[in-house]
Amino acid sequence: MSAAVEQRAAPKDTLGRSDSWSNQRRRRWTLVAASLGFAVIQLDVSVVNVAFTPIGVALGGGVAGSQWIVAAYTVAFAALILTAGALGDRCGGKRMFIAGFGIFTVASAMCGLAFNLELLIAGRVLQGVGAAILGACSLVLLNHTYPEPGERARAVGLWAAGASGALSGGPLVGGVLIATLGWRSIFFINAPIGLVGIWLTARFAAETPRSRERGVDLWGQISVVVALMALAGAVIEGGSRGFTDPAVLAGLAVAAIAGAAFVLMEAKQPQPMLPLRLFRVSTFSSTAAIGLLVNVAFYGLIFVFSLFFQQTQHLSALATGLAFAPMTAAILVGNFAAARLARIAGARWVIGIGALLMAAGGAGLLGVAASTPYWTILAQLVALGLGLGLLVPAMTSALLGSVDKSFSGVASGTLNTTRQIGSVIGVALFGSLTAGAGLISGLHLSLAISIGLVLAVAALTPRIGKNAPA
Repeated sequence: MSAAVEQRAAPKDTLGRSDSWSNQRRRRWTLVAASLGFAVIQLDVSVVNVAFTPIGVALGGGVAGSQWIVAAYTVAFAALILTAGALGDRCGGKRMFIAGFGIFTVASAMCGLAFNLELLIAGRVLQGVGAAILGACSLVLLNHTYPEPGERARAVGLWAAGASGALSGGPLVGGVLIATLGWRSIFFINAPIGLVGIWLTARFAAETPRSRERGVDLWGQISVVVALMALAGAVIEGGSRGFTDPAVLAGLAVAAIAGAAFVLMEAKQPQPMLPLRLFRVSTFSSTAAIGLLVNVAFYGLIFVFSLFFQQTQHLSALATGLAFAPMTAAILVGNFAAARLARIAGARWVIGIGALLMAAGGAGLLGVAASTPYWTILAQLVALGLGLGLLVPAMTSALLGSVDKSFSGVASGTLNTTRQIGSVIGVALFGSLTAGAGLISGLHLSLAISIGLVLAVAALTPRIGKNAPA
């Protein structure tokens, strides 16, 4: 018999198409669902920054209220992301991803319907819970859907690019929505996105293997939630009460005790949330620290510049979004350039260049005043965005390349956690400076602190391995 006769036909689906075609279609739509989930949680990190004035008018709260709107989301996100990954492994990535989308969608509706600040903040906490599950389990889905390293790398690249675009475009998207539909629309827009994401995941994603041996570190989780909530609350309230206020000092003490308890418990846990031995690797510990420092500086500045544009220069939400647009475009440019530069010069050089660009941008903004024309600070804002855009991909690849592949999930979760903790601290601290010293003086203090932090990042780069991968 000829080879053509002997060759078996590829299996067909009910419409006569080959299994290979159906499998490729399933994988593509799973990638779309995972990317949609990760993008929407990044969008909600930045979209609220242009809504402070309209929310304040509707619900009150002042600067402290704006800080809690941001911090409630990022604290829950940061505190739960490592446990969310463990739950994805234990219960199934598809099941947990759908649950995360459901929680996030309901929480978004709760935020949009909020009739007081307390209900809005509660909704933001619940959004953070959903975001942690979506962020962790989207990667679980991709790792299962794309087992081949080359295909997985391309898929993760698209997943990350979508999230970067959503994070960068958040202020502009928020400005357009608020100008046309009102501030509640920045939360309601998540409902159709969530419903589409749930349908795509249920229809196309395959369930991932469950690992019943993967435990959940309950007491470690409780201690980190207490530590972050106490820290955020103490720093936020310190701006209005003063940092010598007994309640503020008590909050800082609770944060220190809970943080110390977390470290002690992780050292003794057979299945810790965070294997502390990873921090013995200098590249890992340095890049984790860099992630925290950079987010303190950058997201703290985004918060105070949002207040500056809206409350001092009296820009509308749309105008504020447009004011941030060149900086966010520069972030995307930096993201695309970082990989090529890292292949040429090495990740640590790209991190150092990014940090110095951010320091230069911050230094150029030190003279900003209430009457400063926007065009005179445009280049400095672009420098901040370009520096961050270069720095984040380089530090991520350096950190992931510093550990065994079996720890890649824990490593990426650790970096996400330290970055979100940095965002919490930056918003809480810089917002408190503006509340205590006045907006312009607080902005100058925030800039000075940010310059010091990114220079510390540059000083850490020699600790990153010379051969850290691009």
